[in-house]
Amino acid sequence: MILCGSFSHGLALQKYFYRYSKTRGKADYFEGRDDSGVVSARFVEEAGANDEYKEFFQQRSPDQLPEGEADAYARLLENCIALGSTARPDTSAGTVWSQWFQENQDRCRILFAINTVGAGRGSTMLWETNPPRVHAEGPQPWISEQETAATHLLRNLQEIDAMCATGWIAARVQMLVCEPIPAKWTEWIDAQLVHCGGKPWPLDRAVDEDMDMEDRPSPVQIVVVASATTADSCHDLKSGLMEKRTQDLILAPPHLGKGGNDATQKTTNPDLVSSGDFDLHVAMKWTTLVSVRAVNSFLQASADMAAAASTTNPPSPTDNGPSSPFLVPSFVRVAYVSEENSKVAKWRMHGDFFHPAAWEICKDSFDMTWIPNSLSGGGGVNGLCDADSNTAVARKLSERQDCGQWWAYFTELQMPTSPEVYANEKTPPPVLGGSNFFWMVTERQRVELVQGMVCRHEGKSDCPAEPQAVIPLGDLESFLVNFTPNTALGKKHVKGRRPGYSQEDDREADRQRVLERKQLQDHEEIEKALFDYTIYPAALFHKDATLKAARARDAALTTHRNAEAVGPQTVKSSYYDVTITKPRGPVLGWCQAAARRGLCTLYADYFRTSNDERCMEACGLKRDFAPL
Repeated sequence: MILCGSFSHGLALQKYFYRYSKTRGKADYFEGRDDSGVVSARFVEEAGANDEYKEFFQQRSPDQLPEGEADAYARLLENCIALGSTARPDTSAGTVWSQWFQENQDRCRILFAINTVGAGRGSTMLWETNPPRVHAEGPQPWISEQETAATHLLRNLQEIDAMCATGWIAARVQMLVCEPIPAKWTEWIDAQLVHCGGKPWPLDRAVDEDMDMEDRPSPVQIVVVASATTADSCHDLKSGLMEKRTQDLILAPPHLGKGGNDATQKTTNPDLVSSGDFDLHVAMKWTTLVSVRAVNSFLQASADMAAAASTTNPPSPTDNGPSSPFLVPSFVRVAYVSEENSKVAKWRMHGDFFHPAAWEICKDSFDMTWIPNSLSGGGGVNGLCDADSNTAVARKLSERQDCGQWWAYFTELQMPTSPEVYANEKTPPPVLGGSNFFWMVTERQRVELVQGMVCRHEGKSDCPAEPQAVIPLGDLESFLVNFTPNTALGKKHVKGRRPGYSQEDDREADRQRVLERKQLQDHEEIEKALFDYTIYPAALFHKDATLKAARARDAALTTHRNAEAVGPQTVKSSYYDVTITKPRGPVLGWCQAAARRGLCTLYADYFRTSNDERCMEACGLKRDFAPL
């Protein structure tokens, strides 16, 4: 497995085109580089996540894989099957499966439920416009990020098709709409998913493939979630109706259907694709970007959590850890600064056009915890820290006192701006601290979640705890998903509904202190930017998470704390706790770049089990950091 220099190409300058001049026939652009590690539609032009993931997941036959590394390439499928449905698909000849994939091998079955409410072109509903032209002659017209939802929908369909092209994934797509849409849009969506079983655009088809969608199986299903009485509520972004329908379709608790209390059985209409057997369910709004990297990282993090729960030495609950034992990896949306935003001049002070930032969380929204034994190896859920394991690697790792990894757990709910904040109040996210607009659950997690819902529906008092959102520190950027219109930054939160609400009194006290000291006198705009708006860059999120973890260990290991000392006294972060006289070495920066690009998970076997420990801190695997 070759790692050296594998992501050096990320240092190349990139162009951000932000405005088109019809008179000059050119688009203005800035030059810079996005080294955040986040997969974005703006700076990652082709589907398949970043270059390392595209190269890794391209379809390969067993004889093409590097010697001794076949297990690493099957990790996604093994995790998916271990956490997915026990009912496996019929892959025999003559089935729809063999018709779509021309093979009889098992795949990871993923359902994508795409919430399309609010999708449009300007003030016109998207479905009342024409789909993007296929095989149009001449250069593609310049289209801004906010002009039409079609560009964002197209990119997501391309990402899903790229997943099917790897040979590891079988995808079905449910487009959730408020009212029936024209057939031309349905055919266009189907034509984007050729590797998932869709048919090419009519000009690309063979003669024997020219068949209407209604007469053949398709990986796409259009689901009208509203009735005549709820149509207006469906289009209302504050109502939360589409979010509620999305949860009902994916989770399918039995009390919504035929009744009963068996969480493993879906009682929704059997004509719905979502009523079938799936290993992973992905709920997303059209404004977010899915990728194979997000899927792979979620499955690995879920396997890690399952390994921690099933080990012979399960972690004991602590006072300063998550409030729930049911932890589900969750996502945070991030956006880029947009030149087309009317307030962009004000927001340039918060970052450049090449770095994404969150607006639904802040430093006070999460805390850090070390979860022992939360490492899973190959072969599905296979604890690497279990002394009773059959593998020599697991027995070796179990001898370490610090076998596990650091996790960020959310102590607050995510707080979007209006109108989505009101939708969250009507329909809370399925995971506490998670997103309502991009979330995933495996079949095993779905069953556990529904069991709690059934228990609470029956009014019992001893119900399982609700799930709580977590993100692995070593793969944090894989759980930051791009809000593709990039219009979120610079919007003011509704009063009383902003990130950091648990520390609101402290923030107001800081503001009053600044006013009393006249530190920002005659700088009212700066004061508003600091205290009234939330822009939380991805790099700052990673830094804050690492330092929170490092300070927690420093406090635990320092027996006699010097009250007058400033900073850590026993252990420190090798990367972030640096000074001018002791700068960081180049290897630490290389490790951080690898972690930001998701390589700690992609190459998990190397980073977790090798004797090379130089990147353990960057990958979130070093409990005690570095001694002072």
